[in-house]
Amino acid sequence: MTAAVFFGCAFIAFGPALALYVFTIATDPLRIIFLIVGAFFWLISLLVSSLVWFVARTVAGNRDGPIETYLLIFGVLISVLIQEIFRFAYYKLLKKANEGLKTINPDEPGPSMRLLAYAFMTLVIILLHVFWGIIFFDGCEKKNWYPLLAVILTHLLVSALTFLNPQYEISLVLAYMIMPLMGTWAFFVAGGSRRSLKRYLLCQDKDFLLYSQRSR
Repeated sequence: MTAAVFFGCAFIAFGPALALYVFTIATDPLRIIFLIVGAFFWLISLLVSSLVWFVARTVAGNRDGPIETYLLIFGVLISVLIQEIFRFAYYKLLKKANEGLKTINPDEPGPSMRLLAYAFMTLVIILLHVFWGIIFFDGCEKKNWYPLLAVILTHLLVSALTFLNPQYEISLVLAYMIMPLMGTWAFFVAGGSRRSLKRYLLCQDKDFLLYSQRSR
C-alpha cells in the first residue's frame, strides 16, 4: 500500500511535467541545455531567498507572536520577487544566447491524504511555472509589462496562500483555478489558436503527425 501511494503521488506530481519533457525537450539537445540552465537559475534564486530569510530570522531572533507572521509575509514576498528577478535574468541570457546562435547559424489529514495533497500541489506549481515562464518571456520580448505584473501578482498570491495555509485547503483550489487561465494565456501567447487546437485534437495536424512518425 505504501509503494502504491508513493508511485501514485509521484506520477501525479511529476507525470505531466515528465510528459512535457519527453515530447518537447528530450528530442533537442539545445533545449535540454536551456532546461538545465533554467533549473540552475531557479536553484540560485532559492539559495538567495534562503540567505535573506536566514539573515532576517537572525536579526529578529527566535521570538514568537506577530513578528513571526511578519517574517513569514516578508519571506514569501522576497522569495517571489527574487524568483521573478532571476526569471528576467534567465530571459536576458536566452536572448543573448539566441543572438549568438544566429551569428553562428541563423484538517489534519492522514499521511496518504497529505502526500496526495503535496503531489497535486507539486503538479500545479510545476505547470504554473511553465505557463508563467512563457507569459513572462513574451511580455519581456514585446516590452509589455502587464503580463509581467500578472505573473508576479499570481505568483505572490499562490505562494502566500501556500505558506500561510500549509494544509493546502484554500491554496490548492486557488492554484487550480489560476492554472487553466494561465495555461490558456500561455497557449495563445505561444501561437496557438482554437483552429490549431481543434486540428490537433482531431489528429488533423499533418505537421504534428509527420513529426511523431519521424520521432519513432
